[in-house]
Amino acid sequence: MTVARTFAVALTGVRGDIVEVEADISAGLPAFVLIGLPDAALGESRKRVSSAAANAGCALTQRKLTVNLSPASLRKQGSGFDLAIAVAALAASGEIPAGSAAAAVHLGELGLDGRLRPVPGVLPAVLAARDAGFARVLVPTANAEEAELVDGIEVVPVVGLRAAAIAHGAELDPVDEEPVPVADETGPPLDEPDMADVAGNEDAVGAFVAAAAGGHNVSMVGPPGAGKTMLARRLPSLLPDLTVEQSLESTSIQSLAGRGVGGGLVRRPPFEAPHHTASTAALVGGGSARLVPGAIARASNGVLFLDEAAEFPPRVLDALRQPLESGSIVVHRSIGAATFPARFQLVLASNPCPCGRHGSADEECSCTPAARRRYFARLSGPLLDRVDIHLTVRRLGLGALRVASHEPGRARASADLRHHVEQARAAARARLAGTGWTLNSQAAGSWLRAPERHVPAHARAALDRALERGALTMRGYDRTLRLAWTLADLDGATSPIADHLGRALYLRRGVGA
Repeated sequence: MTVARTFAVALTGVRGDIVEVEADISAGLPAFVLIGLPDAALGESRKRVSSAAANAGCALTQRKLTVNLSPASLRKQGSGFDLAIAVAALAASGEIPAGSAAAAVHLGELGLDGRLRPVPGVLPAVLAARDAGFARVLVPTANAEEAELVDGIEVVPVVGLRAAAIAHGAELDPVDEEPVPVADETGPPLDEPDMADVAGNEDAVGAFVAAAAGGHNVSMVGPPGAGKTMLARRLPSLLPDLTVEQSLESTSIQSLAGRGVGGGLVRRPPFEAPHHTASTAALVGGGSARLVPGAIARASNGVLFLDEAAEFPPRVLDALRQPLESGSIVVHRSIGAATFPARFQLVLASNPCPCGRHGSADEECSCTPAARRRYFARLSGPLLDRVDIHLTVRRLGLGALRVASHEPGRARASADLRHHVEQARAAARARLAGTGWTLNSQAAGSWLRAPERHVPAHARAALDRALERGALTMRGYDRTLRLAWTLADLDGATSPIADHLGRALYLRRGVGA
């Protein structure tokens, strides 16, 4: 038999497509032909596979070898097809039983010495293989822990090509080889900062509890040193642990980004804080050779914090508008298109002006009114309209610090606040059961305004007047209504009352904390 096949996985964003790798040996001058729309990195696999097979003691045929990656219309990227190509070629020459090769999926990049090197995206690739009905997958030893996070499929870790051939039943003597380690860029896990560290600013802490309970976006304006970054970095500590589906999604994104996954799923909400010099591609994702997730995808199921938001280029900020509404981002590049999740909470932090002293009681602002207007013009109206909570954060005085130091119990720990958040989220889930939504921020305005959930006219009077005067857009009206439901859930109420609507409108239009 001169034709054999095995399988690999082509990743497009977080979606994996099964690729059939066919190898054919025919008469003719020695040649290695690779077809099926490979990219540059995959096209170079011919030399890697040939050298790896020779150095592993299972050299490829000296006849003409043609390898096809099917479906041919699907663009294939990266070096993770090396092992599948080598196994298909060895099966075609009879070195490996063809039936065993055809029953497994192979992932991994080959080094010239025949050892397997780890590749990014193993978790979503193994998930795709399991969903396609495969029962066995061979992966590099360094990726074994990540692959074993997927239940329902046998994971076979192999050090190199020789070990893979032996795993398929090839009559070769095993050789001791040192596996190629994975580069772990994550470092040791860090403890989440606690909200109890925040001295004073009770209104701001309460606003962040509401944001965590309902999944609402937050904008903060205040001078340097007022505690904006401190508050933002503690928002993840208020969020509940990720569900199993969210954990798989966040871990898959981390794997696609080339970050070390380790031996467990991501359980806590991620936190991303890109620098204000980040480009649009760095934020939304993309790449010239491989489509990689950007900051908003890496922050999915967690928090995206943009410190010094007014310093970001306007076109970068405006790229957030569609993902904030849809919960996903489709990245189009010349090499193809990929869809990434983008269900994140946005937190913006800005100074009140370029010098940062506007509104300060003890310092004089040196900025002109025109300079302040230009500074905040970078935050467009449509973007801010998608933010539910607007805070003005002021510096603490010595009196507030003294009160905090003499009343340590006044600052509540994140664990206590998170329990309150979880109770509010449970109430929202019960109300939203059967709709496909789990958070108040996800509910459609038409659903909230339906007769069976209609808030009485006297309770929403202030909200209606704000809409009539043009102080709120229709989107802002619905977002304020969602925030009012969150405040009601935090208070244990069955429906928002006038107080909840008033507080929601107050937070929507900006509250001084």
